[in-house]
Amino acid sequence: MKTLLAAVKSFIANLLLWSFFLGGLTASTASGAVLDGTEKNVATYAGIAVSLLAGSRIARTPKIKAFLSKPSTLWFLFLFNGSVAAFCYFTMDGVKGIATAVGMGLVSLGAAGGLVSSRKERTAPALVEQQPWA
Repeated sequence: MKTLLAAVKSFIANLLLWSFFLGGLTASTASGAVLDGTEKNVATYAGIAVSLLAGSRIARTPKIKAFLSKPSTLWFLFLFNGSVAAFCYFTMDGVKGIATAVGMGLVSLGAAGGLVSSRKERTAPALVEQQPWA
């Protein structure tokens, strides 16, 4: 059981982490509506960096990590991101379409890697010490 101080500290840390994540996403996607030129590029790239750092910290928490390693979640990520990658490749013109397709394809391949590695863990034979006749 956590003390009240530890619970409040954990809550504030999680609140700040999620705030940085959402702020980074907002800055990376909506900076074009407010800023122009170099300022827009700086805000976009800074927002991407902040959201990536905060998102990677969020993904390490036990609840999120357990959710992301479920086979149903991995199958969804694999199929959804793969179909978005194919859709973007065929519907968007130029470098933007190719870059979007490559990015979504990498996420899809990452989910496929998680599926393959979790399948190997489930089908691995039992160790000699764990077998009943040992």
